[in-house]
Amino acid sequence: MSVRGGVGAGAAGLWLFGVLLVPNALEDVTPGLWARIPGEAVVGAAVLLMLPRRARGWAAGVFGAVLGALAVVNLLDIGFGEYLGRGFNPVLDWGLLDDARSYLRDTMGAGTTWLATVGAVLLPVALVVGTALAAVRLSRLLGCHPAVANRATLLAATAWITCAGLGVQLGGAPVAADRARETLESKARTVRWTLRDEAAFAREAQADPFGATPGAELLPALRGKDVVFAFIESYGRTAVEDPAIAPGVTATLDRRERALEASGYRARSGWLTSATFGGSSWLGHSTFLSGLWVDNQARYRTVTAGDRLTLTGAFRKTGAWDTVGVMPGVQKAWPEQRFFGLDTVYNAFGLGYEGPKFGWSTMPDQYALEAFERLEHRRERDRPLMSEIILTSSHQPWAPVPEMVGWDDLGDGSRFESIERAGHRSSEIAADAGRSKEEYGRSISYSVTSLTEWLERYGTDDTVLVFLGDHQPLAKVTGPRPSRDVPVSIVAKDPKVLERVEGWRWTEGLRPGEGAPVWRMSAFRDRFLTAYGSTPRPGGS
Repeated sequence: MSVRGGVGAGAAGLWLFGVLLVPNALEDVTPGLWARIPGEAVVGAAVLLMLPRRARGWAAGVFGAVLGALAVVNLLDIGFGEYLGRGFNPVLDWGLLDDARSYLRDTMGAGTTWLATVGAVLLPVALVVGTALAAVRLSRLLGCHPAVANRATLLAATAWITCAGLGVQLGGAPVAADRARETLESKARTVRWTLRDEAAFAREAQADPFGATPGAELLPALRGKDVVFAFIESYGRTAVEDPAIAPGVTATLDRRERALEASGYRARSGWLTSATFGGSSWLGHSTFLSGLWVDNQARYRTVTAGDRLTLTGAFRKTGAWDTVGVMPGVQKAWPEQRFFGLDTVYNAFGLGYEGPKFGWSTMPDQYALEAFERLEHRRERDRPLMSEIILTSSHQPWAPVPEMVGWDDLGDGSRFESIERAGHRSSEIAADAGRSKEEYGRSISYSVTSLTEWLERYGTDDTVLVFLGDHQPLAKVTGPRPSRDVPVSIVAKDPKVLERVEGWRWTEGLRPGEGAPVWRMSAFRDRFLTAYGSTPRPGGS
């Protein structure tokens, strides 16, 4: 064999070896990873040696392409694990790749997004084609030196079986590896589970404890109250418990609690376990409002296509409230408006904002709340208002973060231009975990301040505010294996409102205690409806 041929064969072997050992979690990338024996290489070599020359080349190409595709799946698992705290679902998650592209465009600009998109297309192609070519190259080498290849394969098989039988490990990883098989089996289980889950969830969604409750028997204890449900993006348990983040956030919560108490408000707070993590906020919103565990896109499509009673829809069904949604993150048609029972929805283009974007967020929370006040809350009406408000300033990448300005100086939002220019750039923060934590904490403090100052400034004796996080921030901020818990608070002046939830044993104030009850987010709808006097009457959608 020539020197050039030897170098080519060596490169093909290293490529195939690396592809076979690609892990599905970033924490598994350790020095010990490269001291493993991939069982698939041993089996593949044995099978190829038994095939005739012509069939050997075709089989090697197919074998290599499959291995390359499985490596792509492992890389997707790493990405999803780092951002969403879970692996990639080959049935449901393809649509999220387009969402990721939109997120990059909104935060990093069109040029960076184009480069990232090209890279995201070329890398899988390179892995699949490169691995197929490497396998074909090595199959030719096996055919040219069958005696040596047979002895080497037998030796590798003996070593693999011995290490597997004895459980030999190096650097915490087993030396006998079979990553490709593990990936294939794992994703096959995921596909089977997903298909079964869709049918089971459709049946679950049809059974509603309040599905047949007449409007007159819903929420009688809140009649006459203006009720606001506000979601704070990425407001998770990490914000109030992580030592690197919590001091600033808890100081804000305590300061704002004192200000609200001086205005006559009291609060109770607890924990909810979100159905999502790191993103896909709509899954958290729909879980909270529908009383169903909506933890994937198939469940979301199923529930929003039906007629299940949502918490916001319950207010509309009574006929005693006007209902409105403030959705500054929505930038296209939103057919879910009907499902959530909202008479009017203001999206990113309906709030009159003329200022700059802040990262992904189309406008600062303070502006969105002032626009809500101007357009809906202060209007004269013959019945109270129920509002769902999505606050987005704490959306990753947490750069730049808005700052509070005088409420009377907000105007059309143009005054935020100098604040946006002076803030950090997304590219400065996104790759730095320490700075991401810092700016994440600042963004939560900003969102909490905006919301509670709005309440202090514009709330009345009949205002009831329920606010919560939709999910925890991404794993770069929370660290590995965090909980999915988010804070939730009810704030009101009327003591009777909080008396209704006394049995919940929530913590007094805006900051839930460490020992406060933790409920699944899907439990809130039924508990809330029951606490405020609704009569359960089961019915199907």
